[in-house]
Amino acid sequence: MLRSDYHTHTPLCKHAEGEPEAFVAQAIQLGLHSYGIADHAPMPPELEPFDDWRMLYAELPLYKEWIMRAKKAAAHTPLRVLSALECDWLLGIEPWIQRLRQEHEWDYLIGSVHYLPNEKAVDNSIYADSSITGSVEEDWKQYWASMQGLVESGLFDVVGHIDLVKIWGRSPQGDLATYYRPTLDALEGSGMAVEINTAGWHKKCLEQYPSEAILTELLRRRIPILINADAHYPEHLSRGWDDAIALLQRLTNNKLTQFEHPVSGGKTTLLAYGSL
Repeated sequence: MLRSDYHTHTPLCKHAEGEPEAFVAQAIQLGLHSYGIADHAPMPPELEPFDDWRMLYAELPLYKEWIMRAKKAAAHTPLRVLSALECDWLLGIEPWIQRLRQEHEWDYLIGSVHYLPNEKAVDNSIYADSSITGSVEEDWKQYWASMQGLVESGLFDVVGHIDLVKIWGRSPQGDLATYYRPTLDALEGSGMAVEINTAGWHKKCLEQYPSEAILTELLRRRIPILINADAHYPEHLSRGWDDAIALLQRLTNNKLTQFEHPVSGGKTTLLAYGSL
């Protein structure tokens, strides 16, 4: 099967390293069909500085230049280089996402939830301390309500690390499907794809995003699946792809198929996976 990685970052997010030529060289060495650049999108200038792990709005021209360097490095090779953003979903953010869409002819947009409505940063290491995390049930309730809103907005092409809320290994008791089922219902017929984000294997949760239970449901509902590494360094490109393929093969009883999934009005296609 062809290999790709559509969720990768650049040094502009302030927690990644590597020049575009190094990422492209690694992608070519791995035999990737597609290398998608999807760094953390800026927040509205009036909210800056919002946090310390994303580009500023004024840096968007530098980001576009970075992408052009990658495309130039991949010229005359089979590697396809795509341009994208990973956008944070917050209450009332819709006009800003629509504005970002008009800033460039992006091939796709990834939508992610990093912040709860109470402004808690889901993946901030401070919340690994159980003495200050607060109610895990309330965190999950708020997180999945935000994720459902993200899907229902219709503004994105790909859902990023759909169950990031579990990053610190904290999950409520009982049937977890009661939290995420409305989001999966919203995904059906949406045209969106959901990534297997292999970075979860290197976090405290020690599990890919999404969990096997969610992944099984996505496959059953025939929602397109991508395999992404969330790479912040060239050497992390496509990390865990073989293990993700093995997982999908097991969950589909070796009836895994690969197909071209159209996004953004059909202008771009992404390599996706599903069950025969």
